[in-house]
Formats: sequence, C-alpha cells, structure tokens
Amino acid sequence: MSRVEGKVAIITGAASGLGFAAAQKLLEEGAKVMLSDINEEVINSMSERLSQFSQTQFSTCIHDVTNEDSWIELIDKTEKVFGKINILVNSAGISLGADIVSTDYEIWKKVHEVNLDSVFLGCKYAIPKMSAHGHGSIINISSISGIVAGWNTAAYNSSKAGVRLLSKSVALYCAKKGYDVRCNSLHPAFVNTPILDPLKQAFGADEAVAKLARQIPMNKIGDTDDVSYAILYLASDESKFMTGTEIILDGGLSAM
Repeated sequence: MSRVEGKVAIITGAASGLGFAAAQKLLEEGAKVMLSDINEEVINSMSERLSQFSQTQFSTCIHDVTNEDSWIELIDKTEKVFGKINILVNSAGISLGADIVSTDYEIWKKVHEVNLDSVFLGCKYAIPKMSAHGHGSIINISSISGIVAGWNTAAYNSSKAGVRLLSKSVALYCAKKGYDVRCNSLHPAFVNTPILDPLKQAFGADEAVAKLARQIPMNKIGDTDDVSYAILYLASDESKFMTGTEIILDGGLSAM
C-alpha cells in the first residue's frame, strides 16, 4: 500500500467519476492529494467522503479548469499545503455535442475548453514546479474516442484526440529539456460513471449498460478500478521509462 508513498498529486474533476476513483486509489497507496473540481457543494463534502484517510493527507480546491488564474491558484495552493507537486491527473471532462452539422459552435468551444484547453493549462503550469522538485508524472485522461471516431461525436472526438497528441508533445518537450517529467494519456472506452447518466435516463440503467456492452468485444463496460489502477501505474516509479505514449482500456474495441 505504498506505491506512491511520499508523492503529491493534483487531480482535476475529482468530485466524481474517474477523478474521485483516482483520488481514492492514490490516497490508498500513500500519496498526498489535492482534489480540485468546479462543483463547490461536492468538493466541500470531500472530508466526509474520504473520512477513512487522515485530513493531513488531502486537501481540496474549488477550481475552474478553463480559467488560467484558477490554475495558478491551484498550483500555488498545492505547493503551500504539501510543499511540492509530483503527479498531475487531468481528469476533468465533459461529453457534449453531436455530429459536425448539428453541433452548435458555442458547444464546440466549451467542449474544447474543458477537455483540451484545461490540459494545456495544467501542463503549462505544473511542469516548471515538477521539474524544480526533481521529477513528475502527468496523466491526461483522454478517451477511446480520441482514437476511434464516431459519426455523432465531432467535438468530443476532436478534443480527446487533441489530448493524445498534446501529451506526446509535452513528453518530448520535457525530455528535450532534460526534465525528469513524464507525460502519457489514458484512453478508456465506456466506464460506469456519471457521464453515462443521460443514456441511463433515456433507456433505463440496465438497457443503457447492455447497449454499450454490445459494442465491446469483451461484452462488458469498464469500471472505475480499471482506470484508477492504470493511473496508479503511471503515477508510480514502476512506469519510470514510459513517456509520450498511451494506455488503451477498451475491452478490445480498437482492435476491431
């Protein structure tokens, strides 16, 4: 239970879904964690939700990932509370939009602000701090939709594909500069998190999950542990030679 002992992590979108699962996993394995989210009500309930951990092991920050000043405040707060930054998990994301013709331009911009611009800002401001502290690992949550396109997910496909290639550029930049800072992306397929709630409301929970599972060769969707264990691996020194690449968690979807 000490795979990331002594490390300090920032996790965005930490109030729910993959972000919250990642926070729990890293805390269980010994990291100190700054949990950020724009949802003030839920982020304020973190102490109760994480009551099994010492309150010296985690802190919270209300944070808008699309706002540059908010990123600067988050980075500064993390250093002030924990003294350093070793891990950044860019987990905040939204799934909106439709096909290219039907997608409103404001929705297109919003999806890219949350899913892609936020990753740019996080990397931009975390890298100098990580390199100053000796080492770091940036883990950007993309999607299988960043690799495999859908006819009706234009903005989501574009934003998540951008995360994949941006992660590679960041990795090469850090290597070129001689920084011991790695950057990789994760690409899960359907995972049972609140992002599936609209589909569950439309079809019913069981039918929605079954509908998605039928698209996966393994005939099931993922759960949050599938992703949080991959995050843990990338955050730990076990992956110290891994940078500029991706982990695909899709039950075989991209192999078809």
